[in-house]
Amino acid sequence: MRDASDIVRIIGEHLQLRPKGREFVCLCPFHDDHKPSMNVVPQKQIFHCFSCGAGGDVFTFVQRFHKMEFREALEYLAERGGIELKKRANADLATEGEVPIASPRAAMLRACRSAQDFFLNVLRRPDLGQRARAVIESRGLTPDTVERFGIGASPDRWDGLLLTLESRDIDLDPYVSAGLLKRRENGSGLYDAFRNRLMFPIHDQIGRVIAFGARKIDEADEPKYLNSPESGLFDKSSTLYGLHLASRSIQHERVAIITEGYMDAIACHQGGFPNAVATLGTALTRKHASILKRLCDRIVLLFDSDEAGQRAADRAVEIFLGELLEVRVATLAPFTAAKDPDELLKMPGGAETFKRVIDGSVDLIEFRFSRLRARLAGAGIAQLDRAVRDELARLADLGMDRLDPIRRQLIIRRLAEVTGLDARTIGQAIPAGRAARPQTDSGDAPPDLSVAQQIAHVSLGPTEALLGCLLAEPRLWTVMRDEDRELLRTSAYRWPVIASIALALLHDADLGDQPSIGSILASTADSAAHAAAISLQQRIERETSHDAEKLRAQLDACLLSARRDQARASLVTHEDLAARLEANRRARAEHGDDMRILPRGS
Repeated sequence: MRDASDIVRIIGEHLQLRPKGREFVCLCPFHDDHKPSMNVVPQKQIFHCFSCGAGGDVFTFVQRFHKMEFREALEYLAERGGIELKKRANADLATEGEVPIASPRAAMLRACRSAQDFFLNVLRRPDLGQRARAVIESRGLTPDTVERFGIGASPDRWDGLLLTLESRDIDLDPYVSAGLLKRRENGSGLYDAFRNRLMFPIHDQIGRVIAFGARKIDEADEPKYLNSPESGLFDKSSTLYGLHLASRSIQHERVAIITEGYMDAIACHQGGFPNAVATLGTALTRKHASILKRLCDRIVLLFDSDEAGQRAADRAVEIFLGELLEVRVATLAPFTAAKDPDELLKMPGGAETFKRVIDGSVDLIEFRFSRLRARLAGAGIAQLDRAVRDELARLADLGMDRLDPIRRQLIIRRLAEVTGLDARTIGQAIPAGRAARPQTDSGDAPPDLSVAQQIAHVSLGPTEALLGCLLAEPRLWTVMRDEDRELLRTSAYRWPVIASIALALLHDADLGDQPSIGSILASTADSAAHAAAISLQQRIERETSHDAEKLRAQLDACLLSARRDQARASLVTHEDLAARLEANRRARAEHGDDMRILPRGS
């Protein structure tokens, strides 16, 4: 399976990879990365982040990126590679007696998928789907668009989905957890969460249904739109509608268009702009920014020109100020009387006008200050001075003083152009930012350093560095004597996970196989072991500049130092002074005079 799943291709479909020598680099998706910290190594089919220590093979990446269990990752990669998997009765299942029990997350995914099939079937039914089809036709959605986005319908009754599930004797709990069924307040039973609505499945980045959006069919119903509640699958603050269809185009164009609703995103795709996505009833968040900055270089925010749109633009400044992205704001008002992209793209020449809207977008900071200028037109010097100072203070509070120097200077230069002041004056006027306010959407607090992170920064012992050399070049196992292998087996490693890696490699060697980083990744599902092994291997490769001769010299130095340490340790076992002196003489003769030398990187 690994051979059929090239790691560069798989990761490149999810992140924006850039070549760097024989490797590729990208922003790491496993921490808040602001500069490319993750390397993808084609020759070894691994990835490694030098900042957070994340690392592994294609299975590790897919599992962590998509929050999959191993079996899910296996099925996903098999489907992509055109490989048929043979089902095993208890594969990746916890068992209670003889009854296999799927994980709650896997059960919820299956529930969403089966609900999607149900809603599609309702839409196709001549009787149940008639009114929904009429709404779709009135909105100008083509059959191809309906199929691509998987649009369906929920029946006009309280128990349509419920009765279907009960007739098939299906466990209802995952449907409740996914927000598809609700419990009655009096506890007397369940009912459908969605009734008499157009159903828009919400997908994750690889196309799995994780939730639903629902638009009313009867104009009298309220609210107009409903979304599934958040669940173990669905987090609104980190989900973008249509990303599974838009990600390839976003990567190709290096531009993402963000709309305020999923009907607008669908209209953009149908109108020839497939790099559009939408937020889901929530403002833009840092999680959204983190997703998009890994895919593109520019974001165009398509906001309404009303007060809500202006607030959204202000919020966007807070989200994107410190990101390495070009962020622009587009509004329809200067170009068309259409109220939204959906209406515009159905007009004659709408696509051409929409392109002018996107091309006419303005820099986010310019958009903010142009509104300030418009608001203060005719104001006196004192009022202008106070307003500009307030805006600069706000930018300081948002983290201007915490940006890297280049980013800060570029923003100051842009502010100078927008305000008409010189850059030095702007720089002097920006006060030191106050302590950053806690953000609810910025993710968990950074954890303590992992073993993989420690390996990248601390001094390594000789057997730890020796293990790194062998991971970097498995053919070096041929120069290892039996007593050298025993050094690896009996050494007191600083981290237990490194000891387990050494024992796993020795096990392969004892069986006559060639130990390697690949065998570690294949023999255990422990992500900490994956990350630690790759961090160790990558450190040694950096220290030896990927040079075979330097690597061999490093191995020899590590072996010499490890043998000296063993010889020195053996001295304390000799109680007789004469015997200890003789043992010391033999150790010096065999291993050299300086017993303190430790190997260092070249």
